[in-house]
Amino acid sequence: MSAAGSSFESINPDSCNNKRVAIIGGGPAGLMAAEVLVAAGADVDVYEAMPTLGRKFLRAGLGGLNITHSEPYTEFCSRYGNKQPQLQMILDNFTPGTFREWVHELGIKTFVGTSGRVFPTEMKAAPLLRKWVHRLRSDGVRFHLGHSWRGFENDGSLRMATGTEEFFIKPDVTILALGGASWPQLGSTGSWVPWLQEQGVEITPWQSANCGFDLSWSSHIREKFAGAPLKAVSLTFTGSNGVAQSKHGELLIAEYGIEGSLIYAFSKQLREHINAHGKATFTVDLSPGHSAQRVLAELSRARGSRSISRHLQSCLGKSPLKRALLYEFLSREQIADPKMLAKFVKALPITVRKTRPIEEAISSAGGVCFKAVDQNLMLKSLPGVFVAGEMLDWEAPTGGYLLTACCALGRWAGLGALKWLSASSSDVMVLDDPG
Repeated sequence: MSAAGSSFESINPDSCNNKRVAIIGGGPAGLMAAEVLVAAGADVDVYEAMPTLGRKFLRAGLGGLNITHSEPYTEFCSRYGNKQPQLQMILDNFTPGTFREWVHELGIKTFVGTSGRVFPTEMKAAPLLRKWVHRLRSDGVRFHLGHSWRGFENDGSLRMATGTEEFFIKPDVTILALGGASWPQLGSTGSWVPWLQEQGVEITPWQSANCGFDLSWSSHIREKFAGAPLKAVSLTFTGSNGVAQSKHGELLIAEYGIEGSLIYAFSKQLREHINAHGKATFTVDLSPGHSAQRVLAELSRARGSRSISRHLQSCLGKSPLKRALLYEFLSREQIADPKMLAKFVKALPITVRKTRPIEEAISSAGGVCFKAVDQNLMLKSLPGVFVAGEMLDWEAPTGGYLLTACCALGRWAGLGALKWLSASSSDVMVLDDPG
C-alpha cells in the first residue's frame, strides 16, 4: 500500500514472521495498528469487547462521516493545542492527505464540503468499515468479538473474558486501543484505568471534551426552543490570557443548556476556564453579517407602530429564537434603549458553569500521560505494551481531527511494535529517545 510504504525502512523484514500480536480494541486506532502489523508478517489477533467492531466510529458517522479536514496542514496541526508537540511527528507520518489517499485505496471516493471537511461520497461510515475489515480478514487478521480485557497477570499475561469464562494470553507484543471514556454504551468505558495504574502508568483524570454546557434557561426557552438550532451566529471567548478568539457557526439550544459545533470548538477553553474560575462567559454575535454601526443605525430608527419584535427583524431576520434570547438576558429598559440593545445584539453574554457529564460528551480529555510512553507509544513501565487512540491524553475539536489522530496514533503504535519486534529478534533493545 502506498500509504504505508516508506515507514518500514530499517525494520528487519523477517523479524515479525510468526510473532503473536494482540490488539485490544476494534476501533479505528486498533484496526490501523493491525493493518501495519499484518502487512509485516505478524500473527495478529484483534479482541473487541462489543458484539461488533467500530461502534463509536459508526455512531459518529450517522450524520455524515467526517474523515478529515482539507485546511492548510499547519492550521490542521494547531487544532491539537498544547498536545501538538507530542502529536506532530505522528501526524506527519499520516497526514490528512495520506489519510484521504488511504480511504481511496479502499475504493471509497471522497469530497470536500463547503466547510473544508472531507467526507466519503456516500457520507456513511458503514461501507468504509466493511471494506476495511474485509481487507484485514483477507490479509490474515483474526477478530474475536465479545472478548474483554481484564488486566494483567503477574507474569505479564493478559487476562481475557468472554461472558463468564476467563482465559489468558501472552503475545509477543500488545497494543491497547481501548478508547477514552465518552459514549460508554458504545464500548469506551475507561474501565482499564486502574489496571494500568497498578502497573505504574500515570493517568490524567477524565474530563468531557466536545461537550455541551449547563445553563439555567427560563421555562419559556426550555419549552419553546429546546432542540432548536441557533444559526448564523459568531461566538467569541476571551481566555485567562486575554486573547479573544471568534468563530462563525451554529449553536443548539438544549433543555439543559447549550451545545452544538460552535460550543464544541471552544469546549476545551471553556472547561479550563470553569475549572480555574468556577464559570466562563462567552459572547454571541446574533448578527455577524452586520457591523455594529449598521445594527445601531437600524435600531435607532423610529419604529412607529411596529412592535419591538418587528423592529428587530431589520438586523436579526425572522428568527424567533434570536429575539427570545435577547428577552431572556435583557431587561425591558435595556431593550428599549437602542444603544444598549445594539450592543447586546452584537455581543450577547452567556455564562456557563459546568460541562455536561462525560457519558454525553463526543470525546474525552485525559487518559494515559504522554510522559508514560516512549516515542514509539510503548509504555515505559510495561515493555512490549503499546497504547493508541483516545486512550492517550489529548483532545481536538470535531471536524475530522479526532478520527485523523486516532488513525495516525494507531499506525504509529503499529510501527513502534514492529521496531520492538525487530529489535527483540536482533537482541538489540535500543528504541528511540522519547524526547
